[in-house]
Amino acid sequence: MDYALIGGTGVEKLCLADPRSISVNTPYGEVNLETAKIEDVEIAFLRRHGKKHNVPPHLINYRANIWALKEIGVKKIIASGAVGSLTSEFEPGDLVLVEQFLDFTKNRPLTFFDGSDQGVLHVDVTDPYCPDLRNKITTAAKQCELSIKAGGVYVCTEGPRFETPAEINMFRILGGHLVGMTGVPEVVLARELGICYATIALVTNLAAGISKQPLTHAEVIATMNMINEKFATLFKTTCKLLDDKQNCYCASGSKEVGLF
Repeated sequence: MDYALIGGTGVEKLCLADPRSISVNTPYGEVNLETAKIEDVEIAFLRRHGKKHNVPPHLINYRANIWALKEIGVKKIIASGAVGSLTSEFEPGDLVLVEQFLDFTKNRPLTFFDGSDQGVLHVDVTDPYCPDLRNKITTAAKQCELSIKAGGVYVCTEGPRFETPAEINMFRILGGHLVGMTGVPEVVLARELGICYATIALVTNLAAGISKQPLTHAEVIATMNMINEKFATLFKTTCKLLDDKQNCYCASGSKEVGLF
């Protein structure tokens, strides 16, 4: 199975045809996945927060999730996630193709290579999100006449609380455009195992201090329900363009250490 979709808040409701549940054992625990066909393309679907949406961002087993996808043969991952906007450039309801990230997580295992049996790997993340996969998503957006904005810098916080206005102001000064809680270490782990990875951020709200109203999870869900149709159309169109060739250097990490 060459392709996977990792869904976050709201996107786990994406309609998949004839889903089948599978379990994959990994060195980091068991992972439950679904497989389905979209546009005659077989994909694996990973519910990042679990079927009942009861796994908070800081407790997601990121290493098990990415290892499981690699174990079943996945070469390319499209990930989605709800984000808050730090700038007027990105408004609630927008789809954004993330280009870079700033990592402000605190307590998460960040690598497969922690000096134990796997050794150490200093993986390159000059382009953390696969350029070839991002180009395919951009092409798909044009084909289905959907607007997707590019160039976003994603700030990943630990969660599960929302950020303070002071933190948001700091992130803006540092060049951040979007803020979320799940993008890291997911993107880095994918690179370590040689998987192409791209993130489509779904802007659900303005961040604290920018919005005039207190932030609520209900606000996020309500906006996600409006964005879902656009995302589903974009993802289905992208599936038609996917191929199993990795015309990039994303696979270099796993090759360097001889994994898989």
